Amino acid sequence: MQRPSDPPPAVLPDPAETWLRIEQVHDRITRRVDSALHTMHGLSLTGFEALRRIAESPGEQASMGEVAEAVGLSRPGVTSTINRLVADGLVLRERGDGDRRLLHARLTAAGRERVLAAARTHDELVSELLALLGDDGIVVTAALTRVSDAIRTPV
Repeated sequence: MQRPSDPPPAVLPDPAETWLRIEQVHDRITRRVDSALHTMHGLSLTGFEALRRIAESPGEQASMGEVAEAVGLSRPGVTSTINRLVADGLVLRERGDGDRRLLHARLTAAGRERVLAAARTHDELVSELLALLGDDGIVVTAALTRVSDAIRTPV
């Protein structure tokens, strides 16, 4: 018999509830960060992520496929994003050195300045929002890493 002072028995969360919470948190953080990047830097979150991927690549240059994979976009989606960055003077589109058919995106000086400033905004805001996890951040990160690793493994 359970005494009133005993902690309640552990109850596993409903998977649908867990999935809902993951989606809600992702959506809310994404919207908040996207809004801040638009307001402060004139960039969408997707544009920022593409710029960051290019900036972190050797020679500040990445193929369209590399950007698409890193950002989680389709080929047409990355083309549209890169087109906007080119129009804003943040990226140059070039043919690859080894394979002239392969398109690369190269960061411009303006792109480098913009991504550095936007990275500070992005990283500070994400850190601030995820700090709401408190001490549970370690547990949540470990659990999400386990799920991610399990899904990455081919079935």
